[in-house]
Order: sequence, then C-alpha cells, then structure tokens
Amino acid sequence: MGSERNLANARLLVSAGDVRQFPGAPVPQVALSGRSNVGKSSLVNVLLGRKALARVSGAPGKTVTVNFYDVDGKLTLVDLPGYGFAKRPAAEKAKWSALTDGYFTNNKNIDRLCLVLQLIDLKVGPTADDEMMLDYLTRSGLPFLVVATKADKPNKTERAAALDALEKHPLLRGVPVIPFSALTGEGKEAVWRAVDRALNA
Repeated sequence: MGSERNLANARLLVSAGDVRQFPGAPVPQVALSGRSNVGKSSLVNVLLGRKALARVSGAPGKTVTVNFYDVDGKLTLVDLPGYGFAKRPAAEKAKWSALTDGYFTNNKNIDRLCLVLQLIDLKVGPTADDEMMLDYLTRSGLPFLVVATKADKPNKTERAAALDALEKHPLLRGVPVIPFSALTGEGKEAVWRAVDRALNA
C-alpha cells in the first residue's frame, strides 16, 4: 500500500471549524491527536515529505480547526486541534471540545477512521490531558498507537527510561509506541507501516 501512494499528490482538503464542514469522501482516515505543540503538523509534513504543507504554529493552540489532508485520493490524514493549552480563552476551549468530540461522536464518517496516532512528547511524558485522551480511546475501542515525538531531544539514557515508562504506563499496556523525530526523520517508515497495517486490517 505504501508504494502505491503518490505522496507528491497530497493537499489540504479542508480546515473545518464546524462539524458540518467535515468532508464526506469515502476514503479511510487516520487521525492525529495530541496536546498543543506536541508536533502534529511536523509529523504531517514529515510523513508527506513536505516542508510546510501543514503550518507549524509559533503560538501553540492558535488554530481551532480540524485539518483534513487528502493523500493521493487514497487516504485522509486528520489533524485534530491540540488540547491542554492553558492560556486559551474559555470560548476557544469550548470550540476545541465541540470540534474534537464532534469528530469522534458526531461524525457521519467515523466508520472510515482506521487508526488514531496519539502523539506524546517523549521528554515530557503523558500529561493529565494525554491520559484523559488515552482513557477515552481505550474505552471507545478505537484502534490507536502512540507516536513519541521529539525523540531526538533526550540523551540515550533519558530516552531509554522515557520509552520504558511509556510502554509500562497502565493506559498503554500492549499499545505500540513509535519513537519519532521530525528533525532526523526517525520513525517515519514505522508510522507508515502501522498506517498500512491498519488500512489493510
């Protein structure tokens, strides 16, 4: 499947600020979830081999939209708005909730969601917001794995300890964890292999 996709033929399909704007194309979806500034846009750019298809925001939590990226008409990457940004005004937090909840609970195409990539900053580890999301994903029965971002930041000893802690986390027993670095490209192929397994399941 990986070799059949033309990654050069990837584009932003829609930035949806409302559930009614979610596209209805009959194409499998892979969603990216994580806190603000965890590196979702960077992951999209690395996966698609682009420098700036997904805009990396200098101000975390600035965008409250669900961004749908069409990949060669065969897959839609869904970049969910980041959570856990303390300075965000209440109205924006409410909008984030409505959009993200809407994607999972009020989405007529939820049956097309074949995998959630839950991003966690390897150096920081799971925050309380991450744990809420992991708990939700586990209880909802949605297939997910963890992409441990910024894997180039910790030194070798810190990295081994952080990965071990993630794999032993009570909400992550048996959940695959893929170390990823936007800087070095580490984890890119592993993420694509996991996506392809989910698409072919």
